[in-house]
Amino acid sequence: DRPEERITVSSDWSDIRAIAVLLATQGMIRLGEIPDPLSGRAVLDAEGARFFIDLLRALQDKTESNLSPAEAAFLGDAVDNLQQILAKKTEAKNG
Repeated sequence: DRPEERITVSSDWSDIRAIAVLLATQGMIRLGEIPDPLSGRAVLDAEGARFFIDLLRALQDKTESNLSPAEAAFLGDAVDNLQQILAKKTEAKNG
């Protein structure tokens, strides 16, 4: 277990967590966890979700040695959470 840290996302766009939140939110929309703001409907788009998961992984890879422990954990958690939701939803759909 990690000691709890208070994570605040600043309005400074250089904070990697703000970028991760933007990408993860799009992933959650594609996973049907958040209604699409344009249609108002929550629909699974597995390929769209994979795209945003892949973008987050690329961000993780490209910034690996430049992140603080809190930033690395935040980004890793975002990727892990999206992957778990995608796996559950695709298993249920194909089940």
